[in-house]
Amino acid sequence: MKTIRLTTAQAIVKWLLAQRTRIDGEDVPIFAGVFAIFGHGNVTSLGEALEPVQEELPTYRGHNEQSMALAAVAYAKAMRGRRIMIATSSIGPGSTNMVTAAAVAHANRLPVLLFSGDTFQHRIVDPVLQQVEHFDDPTLTVTDTFKPVSRYWDRITKPAQIVRSLPQALAVMLDPATRGPAFFALPQDVQAEAYDFPERFFEPKVHYIRRPGPDPRDVQAAAALIERAKRPLIVAGGGVHYSGAVDVLRIFAERHAIPVVETVAGKSTLTHDHPNYAGPIGVTGSTAANAVAEQADVVIAVGTRLQDFTTGSWSVFKDPDVRFVAINTASWDAHKQGAQPVVGDAKVSLEAIDTALGTHAAPPEWLSMADERIAEWHAYLDSWSGRKHDGPPAYAEVIQSINTAASPEDYIVSAAGGLPGELSMGWRSKGIGTFDSEYGYSTMGYEIAGAWGARIARSTGEVIAWVGDGSYLMMNSDIYSTVMTGQKVIFMVCDNGGFAVINRLQVNTGGAEFNNLLRNTNHERYFQVDFVKHAESMGAVAERVDSVADLPAAFARAKAADRSYVIVVPVSEYTWTEGGAWWEVGVPEVSERAGVRSAREDWTAKKQHQRVGV
Repeated sequence: MKTIRLTTAQAIVKWLLAQRTRIDGEDVPIFAGVFAIFGHGNVTSLGEALEPVQEELPTYRGHNEQSMALAAVAYAKAMRGRRIMIATSSIGPGSTNMVTAAAVAHANRLPVLLFSGDTFQHRIVDPVLQQVEHFDDPTLTVTDTFKPVSRYWDRITKPAQIVRSLPQALAVMLDPATRGPAFFALPQDVQAEAYDFPERFFEPKVHYIRRPGPDPRDVQAAAALIERAKRPLIVAGGGVHYSGAVDVLRIFAERHAIPVVETVAGKSTLTHDHPNYAGPIGVTGSTAANAVAEQADVVIAVGTRLQDFTTGSWSVFKDPDVRFVAINTASWDAHKQGAQPVVGDAKVSLEAIDTALGTHAAPPEWLSMADERIAEWHAYLDSWSGRKHDGPPAYAEVIQSINTAASPEDYIVSAAGGLPGELSMGWRSKGIGTFDSEYGYSTMGYEIAGAWGARIARSTGEVIAWVGDGSYLMMNSDIYSTVMTGQKVIFMVCDNGGFAVINRLQVNTGGAEFNNLLRNTNHERYFQVDFVKHAESMGAVAERVDSVADLPAAFARAKAADRSYVIVVPVSEYTWTEGGAWWEVGVPEVSERAGVRSAREDWTAKKQHQRVGV
């Protein structure tokens, strides 16, 4: 067997370069690039290996380990998991900064490859700079914190281990049933150690994402349930996008006359004007979708993990005899709520159920009812345009203005605070697969970093990142990254003076306004941040727009700009789009506040509608 002598770090990079995939008939590297902040633990060995291969595997310098890894997550989402970005950090705080991003990837079932430096395996020089010592377990380092948030975790203690471990990690990241982050702890001494690696380990290999087919018995059982249904409903989740099942789901819904509602991850499965579209469902959903869900007798959940925001903490499906069909590559998700599981790829599974159903269609009055509800919802959204009032505009006014001006190929990014709900309810999708609201982990700071990653992934349309003032203050340095790398993003910064949506939750559950709006926090001096100047200091073009009437012109200037553009808009902290569903939170059972006691009574009443899992 022929061998080649390389360091562990050099061998890792050489193997990464050899992994290929095919997208739209084109052979491309499966690893598209590396986000890196170098320090002791990854600069001398991994950095040395990455530097000569910039044409094949470009390295992008990050400004915060968490944000650069979030950019890698957003890239994977925009690429529907078909290509993967890498993030690498030094040991210590650089490493643990990436833990949150790993959790985001894990919650959203997205592939990202993380390499962290680690302390010396030989331990002779312990404790090294930034090492956290554990007196009862010298094998434990901070890289162990990635175990709960990784789908694949390994610490390389001998160079030969990567021959087995790297392919296994990639297999996990590409399997729709296990997809998520893979993490490698790379001790400094092991990175630098040389080994005679088999040459065939570095032979080019083309990978693809498998489409596991469902068991025919599950298909027949699912079809039988749907045939008996009088009021069937499709819940389209993110898995529809990752499977590339959008067209199949659309045809399935049309042929069988079934309304389609969308989760946050599944948004833009259908365009807003499609006849089967019934709106976004759940806590961040529309009155239309939730009204349809209340009456559904069979719910076909496609590619969704049915989190509490989708199900209204399992209160939106009010038919006591409702049954579920769950189509998912992950058996864990397919078996929730006593569902009839269909474990398999969404596209293949829908095709199989479609064949089993033949020409069957739901009663026409059911889809007609859904059409009436969504028409009412669109009329409500239209009513936000042209409103006359004092004070700053509502989120909904700003969203409707930009939505009208946006193009079908423009791509929306958001993550936390009030914007995901407002965008889920108010953004009317003109194009398929054009919406990314990171609501699996709802991570403040994802918006700006994620937009950078999405822009790298997408070659058409604008990337429009919607970010609140709270998230902006938490993590903003990748505005500079987008300018520096020529990856233009339009940032819509909506300033409502703090964490207004949590203030809303606080007040709605009977609490006093406390520590959420900036003016209600412990402070000596209260003033507004000048986001325009701040964004300009990072190289972006920026302007403040106080009137909704001026937004279309500002957006046009942003589209015409040659670099990232920031539009700062003050928005009302108390005006919200009305819709949604109940969401269970911990309301105190005992309180001196009458408002809290009243909220607890409401909680008890709403709890009666909650399903218990069968």
